[in-house]
Amino acid sequence: MENDQLVEIQILCTHYSIEPSFIDTLSEYGLLEMMTRDEHRFIEKKRLSDLERLIHLHYDLEINMEGIDTITHLLDRVNELHNELNQLRNRLRLYENS
Repeated sequence: MENDQLVEIQILCTHYSIEPSFIDTLSEYGLLEMMTRDEHRFIEKKRLSDLERLIHLHYDLEINMEGIDTITHLLDRVNELHNELNQLRNRLRLYENS
């Protein structure tokens, strides 16, 4: 992966005023994937919106890690069901138009 697609964890912590341990905990729960290069830790730029959502849940709404984990898994499941519903609707339209 190119370095221009990565953001260093320390820079993010400074920018968002969060502790590196928060990101470590997110990683331990499997909520955020980190990469290590040359003893520096990074996340992909495309995951910044995920990080911002997790920061909001924890710091603004004061939800603990177990709650964030549950919310994240439920939202993922809702998205999966939504996609499945759209696929089934599309298949049904094929049969209705025949």
